[in-house]
Amino acid sequence: MGRGAMLAALMLCLLGVTVYGEDPYIYYTWKVTYGTISPLGTPQQGILINGQFPGPEINSTSNNNVVVNVFNNLDEPLLFTWHGVQQRKNSWQDGTLGVQCPILPGTNYTYKFQVKDQIGSYFYYPTTGLQRAVGGFGGLRIFSRLLIPVPYADPEDEYWVLIGDWYGKSHKTLKMELDSGRSIGRPAGVIINGKNAKGDGSDEPLYTMKPGKTYKYRICNTGLKDTLNFRFQGHGMKLVETEGSHVVQNVYDSLDVHVGQCYTVLVTADKEPKDYYMVASTRMTKYNLLGKGIIRYTNGKGPASPMLPPAPVGWAWSLNQFRSFRWNLTASAARPNPQGSYHYGQINITRTIKFVNSVSNVNGKLRYAINGVSHVDPETPVKLAEYYGVADKVFKYNIISDEPPIDLRAITIAPNVMQTTFRTFIEIIFENPGKVLQSYNLGGYSFFVVAGEPGTWTPEKRKGYNLLDAISRHTIQVFPKSWAAIMLTFDNAGMWQLRSEHAEHRYLGQQLYLSVESEEKSTRDEYNLPETQLVCGIVKDMPRPPPKYV
Repeated sequence: MGRGAMLAALMLCLLGVTVYGEDPYIYYTWKVTYGTISPLGTPQQGILINGQFPGPEINSTSNNNVVVNVFNNLDEPLLFTWHGVQQRKNSWQDGTLGVQCPILPGTNYTYKFQVKDQIGSYFYYPTTGLQRAVGGFGGLRIFSRLLIPVPYADPEDEYWVLIGDWYGKSHKTLKMELDSGRSIGRPAGVIINGKNAKGDGSDEPLYTMKPGKTYKYRICNTGLKDTLNFRFQGHGMKLVETEGSHVVQNVYDSLDVHVGQCYTVLVTADKEPKDYYMVASTRMTKYNLLGKGIIRYTNGKGPASPMLPPAPVGWAWSLNQFRSFRWNLTASAARPNPQGSYHYGQINITRTIKFVNSVSNVNGKLRYAINGVSHVDPETPVKLAEYYGVADKVFKYNIISDEPPIDLRAITIAPNVMQTTFRTFIEIIFENPGKVLQSYNLGGYSFFVVAGEPGTWTPEKRKGYNLLDAISRHTIQVFPKSWAAIMLTFDNAGMWQLRSEHAEHRYLGQQLYLSVESEEKSTRDEYNLPETQLVCGIVKDMPRPPPKYV
């Protein structure tokens, strides 16, 4: 073979690697519309995706590139977030008002992001206003690649169980109530997969099971406010994964699923062949709301018993259950190991931030805050303002401090953006002085949750905690009059939202953004502004800046 032919062959080989070595793409087209739904039996307007409520599943495998073309046929702006998906180097696709301009009515926008080794169950939902209150949410699962085994046998089948409280009011009515300074109050009921079984013998089963077979159930709390206890009538649940982390497999009679949380469980059809209820009911509330769905054995010969399994009582039970979860360190997939040590007390923590939630009236209107600052979204997303170099015209950095103020009744209303240092190991303490459980999510990251106990936090309480007693996740619960701590490395550059998972608290200001910038200004650490990214606010008519990262 001559030299020219050899070079040509080599080029073909290289081209082959380039063409066929890229990770697979999966494509979705969504048409988002209003439609009539009846979750609690009364017709109301809901948000549908391709005519479905709940919305269609996103079915992906780790390292897949996900492309979702969203057509907004509503009469108001729209955004979607991919709850729990880390969006490595790519906060542009996170779907919050701090990083993206909303999709205007009658227009479309295409999300493009890659899912990594977060093997597990997640969900998506609309982030503008209170739209999640009337639908627009659905399941998002990330399967393991064939080279990464999971620590259990393949189930016979797998099913989604999307549970949540439901208000029965339009999202515009709920938003109007909050804008007027009032609370949205208590929900009207609880739904499972958009329904609540009547229990009069007319209900069709949500799913069927073959006798002797084991099934995987992906359970997510997509509601607005309430922790829900979930259980199967007469069946135990083997917990195998939560929020992207495989766990030591224990069997539970019931599970408290907090707002924004997802669990994956295995259930074996080893009981008398008939119908059974799965039940979701409110926890730690003065009211008791309950939703039901039917599971049917394929050879079943009888209705479900009206005697429903009871829910546990008290928040201490929920805290003890939280502490029973243990990370399965023998399972494959990516696992953070900060500074080579799992011992909390031996990690070189470079910064400790203490956040305390509060609520107050400002000019006669209800506002929620973190460390005395109640966030409002400016017309220009803070990430866009930062990228275009006009941040000083839109917001001020670091108006929130690392320590809560002495007087939590005084609240500042402003865009809330905190700067952090790239690749430093941070400890964040959440304290909850109130009587209601708080739940938070930090976009772009998973982190170690190491505690959650009564009383206030002190540095001495850090000693003795072991990360082997923790679990990596992306939501954190702070029980009443208690504290909880998370540890993480800010190794994912971008603009990331720390938010309350209670929709009312979040909408009225209990959120902030963390600006994480790499000094290297390299695409190795963060992607540049996508060519197709929507622009708005003061940058709308500005010349597009040159690439910030090279």
